[in-house]
Amino acid sequence: MADRLRGIAIFVQAAGAGSFAKAAQQLGLTRSAVGKAVARLEERLGTRLFHRTTRGQSLTDSGNDFYERCLVIMAGIDMAEAALTEGNSSPAGVLRVSAPVLLGRQCVAPILIALTQHHEKLGLDMRFSDQFVDLVEDRIDLAVRIGPLPDRAGLIARKLGRFEMIACAAPSYLSLHGQPTTLEELSKHACLSFVRAGRPEPWRFTVPDQSVVELAMEGRIRLDDLDSIVNAAVDGKGITCQPSWLVQDRIREGSLVPILESYRALGNEVFAVRQQAPHVFAKVRIAIDSLVEQMPRFLGR
Repeated sequence: MADRLRGIAIFVQAAGAGSFAKAAQQLGLTRSAVGKAVARLEERLGTRLFHRTTRGQSLTDSGNDFYERCLVIMAGIDMAEAALTEGNSSPAGVLRVSAPVLLGRQCVAPILIALTQHHEKLGLDMRFSDQFVDLVEDRIDLAVRIGPLPDRAGLIARKLGRFEMIACAAPSYLSLHGQPTTLEELSKHACLSFVRAGRPEPWRFTVPDQSVVELAMEGRIRLDDLDSIVNAAVDGKGITCQPSWLVQDRIREGSLVPILESYRALGNEVFAVRQQAPHVFAKVRIAIDSLVEQMPRFLGR
């Protein structure tokens, strides 16, 4: 039984990694050992799990079906182990978290790292990515996400807070080009656009009559990295509209100045997402509670 489980674990790692070489590196094994373990599993099951070519390997239809079933089983094993080692109230074990890169680094990580300092049996494995991860496939306990959530069966979301956007520019830019006071004037300025999936993100404002105006920002400078946009704004290259948590320190120090304050730039809500399960482990529960309590302060509200 131990050999069977080890073979399955190696197969899951190889399928998830996309190559035997990567799986071997992650597992601390040789590529040959991974290949032999998969071959033994295929022989025992009587079916081919991988298509093998000189350029690599990919899952067969049978391999993909087996992989998805194995993920569910391994997630159940993780839950069973955590339930035994953690107990009902004391957070213990490794908390696996996924969060957007900048929000995760600036707002989420400080809260969860501090949490581990108060609970000596609690560990943290945090992964930063702006892509949605599959909580089951990637064995994630908790994901932090920004904006409207797609309907996903088996997931539970809890609101952590909301952040506003702030339109701002460097004093050097404003002294040279003047400060726009209306959205019409804004369109005549150099605006730094954030690009997502190849398209500039629109800027949305609530105008005095409470209606929402959405501006398509086709700026001459377009970047897909928020940090780079903020740095360009500080250097006087144009006007930007960024999350309050990202620019509030620059505004305090005076390197950026808020503009168009008679309008309200619309921000987004932030959520913690976990798998729906009959038992919520203490490590997940206490992490979400800590985020709910402290995130508004980090988000600038």
